[in-house]
Formats: sequence, C-alpha cells, structure tokens
Amino acid sequence: MKIDVIGDIHGCLAEFQEHTLKLGYKWVNGIPLHENRVLGFLGDLTDRGPASLHVIEIVWKLVLKEKKAYYTPGNHCNKLYRFFLGNKVQIAHGLETTVAEYESLYKKEQQSIRKKFVELYEKAPLYLVLDNTKLVIAHAGIKQEFIGQSHGKVKEFVLYGDITGKKHPDGSPIRRDWAKEYHGEPCIIYGHTPVKEPRYINNTYNIDTGAVFGGKLTALRYPEMELVSVTSTMPYVEEKFKQFD
Repeated sequence: MKIDVIGDIHGCLAEFQEHTLKLGYKWVNGIPLHENRVLGFLGDLTDRGPASLHVIEIVWKLVLKEKKAYYTPGNHCNKLYRFFLGNKVQIAHGLETTVAEYESLYKKEQQSIRKKFVELYEKAPLYLVLDNTKLVIAHAGIKQEFIGQSHGKVKEFVLYGDITGKKHPDGSPIRRDWAKEYHGEPCIIYGHTPVKEPRYINNTYNIDTGAVFGGKLTALRYPEMELVSVTSTMPYVEEKFKQFD
C-alpha cells in the first residue's frame, strides 16, 4: 500500500492544502485525491487552528464517503466528540476555538457538522494496523504488547501517551518517553507531542512538528519512508515544542 500519513493538523487548513499539493494530490470537489496513494490522519484534526470544522468536513468526506483515506482519533478528537454528545467538558486547551466556530454557525449547519464528526469518530478504530501489521498509526503511539488490543489502558495510551499521573506547571500531563523503550517489528507513526523536527527512534516516527504552534506540517510517505513538510503560517510558540535528551 502507498499511504501518506499526516501529523496533527489542528485546524490548519492552509497548511493542509499546501501540503497535499506538495505531496502530489489534486483537489477535486473540495477534497485532495491521488491516483495511487491515500492519506492517513493520526488524529487531532481540530482545535487552536483557524478552520477546524472545514478540516472535519474534508476528512469525513475522504474517509467515509470516498473511502480514500484512513483516520484514527486523537485526544482533541475525543474531547470534541464528548462535547458534541453533550457531556460536560472543559472548553479550554484549544477546544474553545472549535466551539467558537461551531457556535457561529446556523442550527442546521451545526447539526450537520456534529453528525459528521460523531459518525467519523464512532467508525474510527482506536489505532490503525496496516500492511499486514508492518505499519501501525496511533495518535500518541502504542506499546508493542498493546497492538491487537483495545481495552481501557490501550485507549488511554493511544490518546494521551504514556502518562505518569503527574502534571507540568501548565497543567499538561507528564509523559514517559515510550519510543525509547520500543523494540517491536511494526513501524509506529504517531504525533501528539510537538517536536521541531520529525523524531525517528527504534522504528517509530513522531511527525507532529507543531503546525499549529508555528512549526511545520509533516507527512511520512509509506513505504518510501520519506518525510515531507511545509512551513506553518501560525505564530511561533517556542515553549510548546518538546526537547528530548
């Protein structure tokens, strides 16, 4: 299979459009299509960026209507899903931008986008296992022993990473560097933790290069294992990028 896995978009529509063109996709009827390749989305389509709802529309159409892409959710997707179900969630950490977009719509448009996103989320696997288990796409990564499982611990891991239960001063969870300990056969492509440059370690690729924080939007082309990026138009926020030893 030939797939281009794109890092966390977070509503950065302009970067997504530029990126897909750079990858050789043509935009037809509002969606990016390629003759012999498909897109893979590893979650966090929304929040913080300027066009979260438009990104949802595109991904819903690609994945569910045209069957020309793969999608697995991230923690921001999970939170938006719970918001759309009417659950009590904290409208913060980026969700406020998506909610503001949503609340500016007419009721009919609200119902439409809510229905599409709920369907997209509910039909999505927790993580994607592709190409005869040679490739795994999981938002925050996955341990070797979790591949093939879907219990609560797996869900927590793929959405939030290897959290310790402790928090940084800004309230974000402290996470272990699971990729350092990974020694599995499948190649794992993930995002969730913004890094200045794509991070390759132990057959794992972190391709969240912080598009929404003024970094880059990055894709990994599989099976070529070629990294392709475009520069973000968003303001640069240095402290959002994780430094590894």
